[in-house]
Amino acid sequence: MQTAFIQGIGIGGSLIMAVGAQNAFVLKQGIKRSYPLPIAILCSIIDALMITAGVMGLGHLITGMPMIKHLASFGGAIFLIWYGANALRDSFRTKGLDLQQEQGADTLRKAVLTTLGISLLNPHLYLDTVVLLGSISTQFDDTVRPWFGAGAILASFLWFFSLSFGARLLGPLFEKPVAWRILDRFICLTMWSIAVALMWPYMKMLG
Repeated sequence: MQTAFIQGIGIGGSLIMAVGAQNAFVLKQGIKRSYPLPIAILCSIIDALMITAGVMGLGHLITGMPMIKHLASFGGAIFLIWYGANALRDSFRTKGLDLQQEQGADTLRKAVLTTLGISLLNPHLYLDTVVLLGSISTQFDDTVRPWFGAGAILASFLWFFSLSFGARLLGPLFEKPVAWRILDRFICLTMWSIAVALMWPYMKMLG
């Protein structure tokens, strides 16, 4: 039981902490102090639901229905390209971070919808949490497997809350326009790289 729980924390944490669309978005919103608590809660709950589904065996169902993966890949790529383009556009703005202004720049509805889009339209979420963690969990018997899932869920909560609220420490740095430009362009490259990775198998088929 203890071994499964610790492995869940370690493996789940290593997957969640990888640089990706969701983490880049949470980092940016945390720096802006734009609804960090709702975003951290929502990301953590989504991960918890996906991890639970994977541990319960949903990953085998997804791998057996390739149409779901195809639809998620195209929808996710379109969303990531759009979000990356917005980040690139923002990078050409010369002003630095004004915390008082940025805190009211986004609405809660916009923050929630964007969080849902960044999370649920990214197939990597399903591959990492549902399929990969679900597959790894099969090495444990039925009585211990939930503890593996619980460890991965705990890692998710710890990571998103740390990232969302820890990012505000970078606020003074992002009062400088150049730091904000670098972050936005990094986010753009991250989003577009993931979009290309999603579309690459289909590009190879056309080639």
